[in-house]
Amino acid sequence: MKTQARLVTLLLVAAALLSTAGCNKLMARDQLNKGVQAYRSANYEQAIEHFKNAVALDDDLKVAKLYLATAYTSQYVPDVDTPENLRMAQQAIEEYQRVLDRDPDSVNSLKGIGYLYLHMKKFDQSREYYQKAIAKDPNDPELYYSLGVIDWTEAFKDAREIKAQYQMREEEELNAKKDAKLCELFKTKDGAIVDDGMTALKTAIDKRQDYDDAMVYLNLLYLRKANDLTCDDPQQRADDKAAANGWSDKAMAARKKKAEDAAKKNQGGIVLEATPTPSPQK
Repeated sequence: MKTQARLVTLLLVAAALLSTAGCNKLMARDQLNKGVQAYRSANYEQAIEHFKNAVALDDDLKVAKLYLATAYTSQYVPDVDTPENLRMAQQAIEEYQRVLDRDPDSVNSLKGIGYLYLHMKKFDQSREYYQKAIAKDPNDPELYYSLGVIDWTEAFKDAREIKAQYQMREEEELNAKKDAKLCELFKTKDGAIVDDGMTALKTAIDKRQDYDDAMVYLNLLYLRKANDLTCDDPQQRADDKAAANGWSDKAMAARKKKAEDAAKKNQGGIVLEATPTPSPQK
């Protein structure tokens, strides 16, 4: 009889636990839905509290963790280094990391961390997470674009800081004779970064033919190369300037085409598909 009584007690306890767990999951879903509603209304602080409640009630609710990380990210102001703002970014990173602890294949989490580190000016960490995301999803053009932005940002930062030491303007071209040592310094410091950025941006454009933002950054990298890295090679400098102008023209053409297509769509017209642009031969 005692054994039977113990068994009944255990079954009752198990049933109670299952009932509580099921109730918690329902309440977690309710908090998640309320958080989504608040988020869509741009009430981010309220949304954060609902998402935190959802995660506390159901630690397996991955979507709540992603929403919580996204809500923290929405509160973060890029490139502003105040303690409160950086704390918001760090909280977002921690929530994305909690998702990755359970699901290492979460590309959204990898992208989210890469984005935050980029705007916190932690370029090595940002590049690391974007590369991890590419390993999971090699067909996403935005990942390659982000790597190109990181490389341009680093190269631009170097140009600004080094030229300031020599009382030069950022856009000023180096002179082959007068600035030979400085030209060599730039090639050593940023040559590989510029080349990697160009490769990443061209890959992004290969995967999205009308990627105008990538074309703009490619234009900027070619200008950086022409101004500072090829001052000892006049022909190469001329070629780089021509390439920069070419990508600027392509970016403007792509934006014009998008604007025209959007206008036709808003007018209820028929938008004909553009003839696909062949990818460059490799």
